[in-house]
Amino acid sequence: QLQACGGGLVQAGGSLRLSCAASGSISSINVMGWYRRAPGKQRELVAHSLSGGTTNYADSVKGRFTISRDNAKNTLYLQMDSLTPEGTAVYYCRGWGYRSDYWGQGTQVTVSS
Repeated sequence: QLQACGGGLVQAGGSLRLSCAASGSISSINVMGWYRRAPGKQRELVAHSLSGGTTNYADSVKGRFTISRDNAKNTLYLQMDSLTPEGTAVYYCRGWGYRSDYWGQGTQVTVSS
């Protein structure tokens, strides 16, 4: 249902853009978001986007990450700028709504110092 891609290795201060393509029965999805799990840490919400356009960000990424949606393409994006080594994690996209909760397979982001 959700296919994430765009991860990779980047130096600190660099940028990456993650994409998450949704397919199948997605009409019930109201909210889409990005989560991440860093080594040895619990999964955390990075940002999410409501169908009406409202977005929210974790404090640690505010001003550096931008979440956006292309509804025509059923694709969610996460533009990550000014990356720091603390951004090293597996990033997951998620789409949820009424009786639906879908997760992408995760994409690895590694930020070198």
